[in-house]
Parts: sequence; C-alpha cells; structure tokens
Amino acid sequence: MTALVGQESGELVPFSPTADRVSSVVRNLPAVDLPSLDAGAALLTRVDRKYVVPLATFERLVRTLGDDWSALEISGSRLFGYSSVYFDTPDLLTYRAHLQRRRRRYKVRVRRYVDSDDCMLEVKTKGMRGRTVKERQPHATWQQSDLGEDGRRFVVDCLHAHGVPPVSAFVPVVATSNRRATLTSLTDTARLTVDTDLTCGWGGLTTTLRPGHVVLESKVEGHASSADRILRAMGERPAAISKYCLGVASLGLDVPTNPWRRTLRTFFDTPHT
Repeated sequence: MTALVGQESGELVPFSPTADRVSSVVRNLPAVDLPSLDAGAALLTRVDRKYVVPLATFERLVRTLGDDWSALEISGSRLFGYSSVYFDTPDLLTYRAHLQRRRRRYKVRVRRYVDSDDCMLEVKTKGMRGRTVKERQPHATWQQSDLGEDGRRFVVDCLHAHGVPPVSAFVPVVATSNRRATLTSLTDTARLTVDTDLTCGWGGLTTTLRPGHVVLESKVEGHASSADRILRAMGERPAAISKYCLGVASLGLDVPTNPWRRTLRTFFDTPHT
C-alpha cells in the first residue's frame, strides 16, 4: 500500500511493518461490512477509553477475543487511512478545556476517509457521566482546512444544543494522520478501534507513534466491554491521550503540556517533550 498524504503536518510515514502486522492480525477475525457495523453499533453516544499498547499485547487481545468480535472489511481491506484537521479558537479554548478537565468540553474536526476520499465535519461533545456525543455532516474534501459558512453554522448549532457558551472564530490548529482497523463486538454494543502509523502536529512540528505500538480506543454503550476487561486483566490501564492535545503539545507553544508529557516521552517521537 502507498503512503498517505496528510495535511499541513506533512505526509504520513509509508505503510509500516506495524501496520502490516495489524492488518494480518485482524484478518483472523470474522468480517463485517460497513452497513452491518453501523446498524449494530453506530455508537454516536458512548463512553470512550484509550490505551497505548505494544503490538504483542494487541495480538494477545485479538487471540483472546476470538469469534466474539468481528473486523470491518471494505473491498477486501481491513486497515484504512484517516486524515483529520482539528479546529480551535486562536486562544486554544478547546485545548484549555481538556487541560482543565472541564466536564463540558468539545472538539471540532474535519475528517477525511482517505480510501473513499469522503470528508465529514464532526463535533464531539463530552458531558454528563463522561459520555461522548458525536454529530457530523458531509464536508467538501477540498475545504478540509476551512469550516466554511455552512460548517460554522453547524458547529455553533451543535455546541448551543449541548449548552456550550458562544465561541469565537475557529481556525485550523492540528492535523493528524493514521491508519485504522475497526472491531465490533457480536455480544455487546461496543467497538474497538486500532490506530497505527499515527502522526499529530502541524507543519514540521509533528509527533509520531513509535514503531511496534498501537493506540486502542474502546467505545461502549455502557460501563466496559469485554475488550476493556481483557486489557485490564493484562495489566493495561486507560491512558491520558488525545490526538488533538498531543498535536498541540508537540508544537512547542507557551501552554502547559503536563497531562500528556509522560505519554509523549514513553510512546512518541516528538520535537518537544
């Protein structure tokens, strides 16, 4: 497979040995197509947990999951390219809300699905009991780094509906690129995404996930999925990780980065720690 072309953060690294292995591992699971996946577990309202684990841990997890989980497959592929641009206010209001762990916080991004060349504008809000709500609408691919008038109205409407005070103009701040496999539970309303070849940043200031590691994100309509329970039994705990916040932390700006320093030092190659 060819390298992905990212946005202002540059190109994603070429298809790596870690990505090759992830693609091979998820082929051991039954396949599910996209309509079936969305019908069974769209999970636009959910609880999220993230983990950064060695590839060997992910391989053990998949062996343990067995046939209770399936893997998304489209046109014979199970690993897909993503390119996202995150927006924030000029004074980084979104970043500061995450830094201060405010109960009501949000993210605004335009995500491009590289394989299909589709784009979606997404607004993710977090509120009561830590639940994440994602709302989205189609967005022009050529306009990925610009919300446009229609996009700005959509963002304002979404935030207003969730009680977020009026927000000033949004600007593009961080771009990310990654390859992702998506697993879904056949017994729970749950998903598990697996990210590899991950980069976050802007321009030449980009942090990259180290080879031999993957980022797992558990998305469940409830307290914990079977994947969460297996990871806990393996000694893994959720990590303080946000692609957007890691990207901001890699830019060397005059802002606190304490919550993400350990994750950056341990798992990422970055120009700033």
